[in-house]
Amino acid sequence: MIREFSAGAVVLRRMKHRWWIAAIEPQGRRSPASKPSPRDSVLALPKGAVDTGEDAEHAALREVHEETGVTAEIVAKLKDIKYYYIRSWGDHQRVFKIVTFYLAAYRSGRLGNISPEMRKEVRRALWIPLEDSPRELSYSGERDVAKQATEWMSQHPELVAQIEATSVRGKAASGEGTSQ
Repeated sequence: MIREFSAGAVVLRRMKHRWWIAAIEPQGRRSPASKPSPRDSVLALPKGAVDTGEDAEHAALREVHEETGVTAEIVAKLKDIKYYYIRSWGDHQRVFKIVTFYLAAYRSGRLGNISPEMRKEVRRALWIPLEDSPRELSYSGERDVAKQATEWMSQHPELVAQIEATSVRGKAASGEGTSQ
């Protein structure tokens, strides 16, 4: 059986006295039928394949930057999501996939400042409130990851204060206001 490995992150940023996370709307994807939503398109966490010779942490940070335009720093590993799927292209083989998700702190960059090549994959990047993410994200595994990020924050208030302080400094350094 074919195995695939991907990595992604819940990127936290403090704005407007709330915690926000970076999300993406992939090109050409429709919301899964299992998720009732007023949104027709998919809303997902940034993630992608772990390249040969790359570890999952570096892959997660690379994918965050490529898909959202922001840079971040890993804070903690949150969860591995494991599932099977059947390829809808080529050989139609069954694939076992593991996606490793991390909690990451925003450091710099402007959300949505992505390359023209990435625009073929990502329609847009946006900040969504962390507390809304379990309802807004399209995939159940990613909704669980967002809930786990919230739980992690409640269990580590001293580290959350550090993340908040660097998030505010990052905002000033990037020249960004608090607009989405």
